[in-house]
Amino acid sequence: MSNQIKFRNPGVVYPGLNPPDKTCNDSNCPWHGHLKVRGKILVGRVVKTRMRNTVSIFHEYLVWVGKYRRYERRRKKIHAHCPSCITVKEGDVVLIGETRPLAKSVAFVVLGVLKPTGHISSPESSTSTPT
Repeated sequence: MSNQIKFRNPGVVYPGLNPPDKTCNDSNCPWHGHLKVRGKILVGRVVKTRMRNTVSIFHEYLVWVGKYRRYERRRKKIHAHCPSCITVKEGDVVLIGETRPLAKSVAFVVLGVLKPTGHISSPESSTSTPT
């Protein structure tokens, strides 16, 4: 029973969202710290991980335009805090939740990785060398 990792329930129910396997001492972690998740819950793709404990998420969504009776595609880049217990790479599809402002441009936190990036091999690299 001591091998179980203790975590706090952040109150978000989403299919495919599991608690992280590692623990952390980050107070801004929704699983192991005291950060409350409230407001919007979004899904996006990680485009940049160069900042310390922060990632950039690319969120695409549709908006109905009544005049033309069609949807238009919109996109935005969101900065989100990434706790050390959650490992993300560029290209991962992650779930983020809105929190209180953590910095000037950071008001979201990464809750988990929904779809990790796999090794994508191009057809050119998989073929044998030409003779």
